[in-house]
Amino acid sequence: MSSITSPLSSSISPAAFETLVTVLGVVYVHRKTRNGGDIYLTQFGLPVAGLLEPSNWYEDPWFSNKRQRLKGTSAVYRVPTKMVDGVALDLVVKNCRVGEDVPLDTHTLMQFMNTEFNSPWEEFSLTFEMREGRYGPRRITTSTQLPLAIYVPPETMQLWQSGRSTDKLNRIHAKHPGVDVDILKQYKLIYQWIRGKDVVETLQDVGITGEAADAVVKPVTLKVISDMAQKGFYVADMKPVHIILEEKQVNLIESIRADSPDRSKAQTDLITGIIEAGDYSVVDYELLIRTPEHEEQVKSQKRHAYHDEQRNRWRATQLPSHLGVMEIMGVPYIHGPVESTGGHLWVVGRNGQLFDYFLPERWRKTHSWKLSEKTDTYYTFTKDHIHIVWKISRVGETVIVQNNDDRNQKAVEYGYNSPFEEFSIAQYLSDKGIPTVYVRAIYMPGSAKTEQSTDRRRYESHSHLVNSLGEPLLREDRNFISIRGFFNGTDSWVVGSHELLKPMSLSQAEAEGIISAKNKTHLREAMIERLANAGVDGSLLETNDLIISLDNKNNITTTEDHLPEVRICSFELLRRL
Repeated sequence: MSSITSPLSSSISPAAFETLVTVLGVVYVHRKTRNGGDIYLTQFGLPVAGLLEPSNWYEDPWFSNKRQRLKGTSAVYRVPTKMVDGVALDLVVKNCRVGEDVPLDTHTLMQFMNTEFNSPWEEFSLTFEMREGRYGPRRITTSTQLPLAIYVPPETMQLWQSGRSTDKLNRIHAKHPGVDVDILKQYKLIYQWIRGKDVVETLQDVGITGEAADAVVKPVTLKVISDMAQKGFYVADMKPVHIILEEKQVNLIESIRADSPDRSKAQTDLITGIIEAGDYSVVDYELLIRTPEHEEQVKSQKRHAYHDEQRNRWRATQLPSHLGVMEIMGVPYIHGPVESTGGHLWVVGRNGQLFDYFLPERWRKTHSWKLSEKTDTYYTFTKDHIHIVWKISRVGETVIVQNNDDRNQKAVEYGYNSPFEEFSIAQYLSDKGIPTVYVRAIYMPGSAKTEQSTDRRRYESHSHLVNSLGEPLLREDRNFISIRGFFNGTDSWVVGSHELLKPMSLSQAEAEGIISAKNKTHLREAMIERLANAGVDGSLLETNDLIISLDNKNNITTTEDHLPEVRICSFELLRRL
């Protein structure tokens, strides 16, 4: 309903750093601002980039003097920009509340038990999706404010300044140890102001209050909720103040003459008619979510698309400017920055379509199950309904031994592999026909790790591995998280119509009586011998590091020789000879 018509050119210096970035399907132009911050301009924000430079709206005293706080529980402001080339713009500026507790009433909380504030990238992605309106009846459209940009100021906040709940953050840390939750970054979402009024304010301004107003507000709110639901979306805290009528409509309502017979009825009928016709906009998207039906459809589509892309992961695709291909220890990766955390991501293969699936916002807040008592290894469904296992690398830690036998001494002598070594060995073994779980991606969070490294050998041996800026790939001040597929069948098996397989470690299989202790030992020794023949020392493998798979009848999947198919799921103590 509202659009930017000014073809303003950017007033940012042409020498300013600029790159195209795609996050969750939305394309941004990323620029450094004059004050050292970062701004991500959408297709709607790019034509008015000059107005969105922080010096034209955010810097004090302009922002403090000109901002007008809007209704609601969050810090949302209407603020005009300065005049640039004879043009100014009214903005809506909102602080992202990701990581904070959601202040919902009890009734709403029961409906949306697991509701969390969207990250800025998720909010813009869902807003764009809702604007496009591809789901549901074509006759219904949902108009929104124009999402212009995401601005990240250069300053780092103190925890008390962030407004985020310590308990909430502790829960996130407990669920995802080692995963950066970006608690000290401030994200400001910038939308274009819609000239008009919300439904409640419109009624108040024409003198309709109390029960007369309630008789209008409740049905029109339910109508908007119904329209959005048919288009596949809910807002967890939907309020009538989120329903906006444009200025021309408000003027028409207010223009009904005071001496007109039954003026109030004519005005309320007009408001109802406008809503019934779908001629309104919806604002406030920080709790915007898909309906279960829409979510299931999107997940199904993404899951099938994901497996198709994985089958084609070695096929090169055209890449946006912020992504590149690099080969590390014989493994090709799609590499790029993670804008939400300041981290980096390496996705195995040459297919750029796979990058977004492994962004931390797709898996770090989903419920996870701990798979190991000894390591930080977790299984989760991502938001795209992909089964993954993520593990915090122990590179840089000293191997702790329980006794001084030869195997433990060998482990201390060798040390933990880096994630890049692990993935290189996994790919080498796969090429040799030795079954392994699928290695998918390596993620380096942007925040510094708190513990000191006690074994620096890998950082020294990897010092020759650098990025395009000459910076080391394996950084001693960062954690690394390896992401692999949760093995429930080969890629070709999963894509087909087969039942998913159930993976199980050799130790667990023995405990559940599926294999004997003798067979468990034999399968481990056979794998070690097979690895030795391929030039890899696997003597430090434990039975927990090897898995078998069961079909839906609890039969062990076998090789062509009718032997149990055993796969390697841990590579941190394997060594190429």
